[in-house]
Order: sequence, then structure tokens, then C-alpha cells
Amino acid sequence: MSDAMRIQRALARAGVASRRGAEELVAAGRVTVNGAVARVGQTVRPGADAIAVDGRPVGAQPSTVWYVLHKPAGVMTTKSDPQGRRTVYDLVPPAPGLVYVGRLDYLTEGVLLMTTDGTAAHALTHPRHEVERTYVATVRGDAPRAVVAARGGVRLEDGTVQPRAVEARRLGGGQWAFEVTIAEGRKREVRRLCTALGLGVDRLVRTRFGPVELGALPSGQVRQLTPRERRAIDAIVAGAPA
Repeated sequence: MSDAMRIQRALARAGVASRRGAEELVAAGRVTVNGAVARVGQTVRPGADAIAVDGRPVGAQPSTVWYVLHKPAGVMTTKSDPQGRRTVYDLVPPAPGLVYVGRLDYLTEGVLLMTTDGTAAHALTHPRHEVERTYVATVRGDAPRAVVAARGGVRLEDGTVQPRAVEARRLGGGQWAFEVTIAEGRKREVRRLCTALGLGVDRLVRTRFGPVELGALPSGQVRQLTPRERRAIDAIVAGAPA
């Protein structure tokens, strides 16, 4: 049986209208559930409940695809590349409507979520939800000093970065593992943060995006969401604005 969700989200995922447009359809009394006029915010189970708009049945939502990709360095987070470089779409099974959740730059590695659920993708990247991302940068420089400075907030050209957590571990050979957790997704934010702190970045890996951790997933490989990860993502989406 399909998961329960609000009627406007069910209509949006079935391609009837945007969530705002779907809400307007419901408010206008044009939507029925099991023959009864639907109410805004009503919970339904697509595939189990008979949903119709202006008397026309709405098909059950297609199965949602979720991929967790360990993006390697040297791969573009884009649909296609004019220079012919590999993209993340070359590494995952094809699926209509597949989008990536947040971007990783060309050299950055690690967790990249991809899904056919555009509503969830938007919710996970919306600033309102402050979904945390954790990165581990292999850096050169005075990392202990950088940790202290980062904890106080660092001003960049597009605003102040206030990490949720930051620490450094000595790796040897003049290198440190600089781990930082942030809750926003500005362009190249962690690399710019390191530069502002006087650190040279040799490698950057995103080890966590929200409830999804990289773990032991090999570079270039794909896995499905675990049930726990899916429940956590659904909880985030459930709090998204309509």
C-alpha cells in the first residue's frame, strides 16, 4: 500500500499541478477522494484511495526512485557537459525525471542524493529546513587555529558561515582532516571557507547529507536508501511549505 500523504502533495506527485495549484483545486471543490469532496490538508493513500479531479481519475503516483551515489572527483554534477566530461548521470541507472539533490563541484567527492521526487529534492535543499551536510577536507595549514576561528563564524562575500560543528585531526605529512558541518548549500561554500581560514585543500569529501551517510560505499558506486533514511527524508518533506 502507498504511503499516506496530504492530498495536495499526492496531486503534485501525480503531475496534476504544482502543490500550490493542487491546493487551489482542492479548495475549489474540484477534487474527490473515494467519491467525497476532498478537504485541503486531507490525508490520502495514492493507489489505495480513488482520487479524481473534475470527475477524472488521477492515476497512482509512479514508484519514486532514490539513489545514493558516491560521486568521484572529476565528475560533473549536471545532466550533460559540453566538454564531454563524465556526469553523475553516467554513474546511475536511468530514470525519467531524475534530479540531483544539491550540487557537488567537479573535484568534490562523496554523498550525492538523486531522486525522481522533485518535491523531496526541493525540501531537502530549502534553507528553511537547515538540512545538515558534513564535509571532510584534507588540508594543509594551521588547522587547530582554523577550528577556533570557524567556531566563531567566518564572513564570506555572500554572508557569514556559522558551522554546526568543526574539528581537525592530524593526518601526518603536514596534512589535517578538517571536518565541518554546515546547514546551508552555498556554491563552493566549504572550499571558500577553508580559503578564508588560510587552509589549502588537497581533497574534499561530503560524508553526510541530512540523514544519509557515505559509510563504506565505494567511489562511483550507487545504493538505495535504507528504510531509516527514507523515513527521515519523509519527515523532512512533511514539514515543507505547501
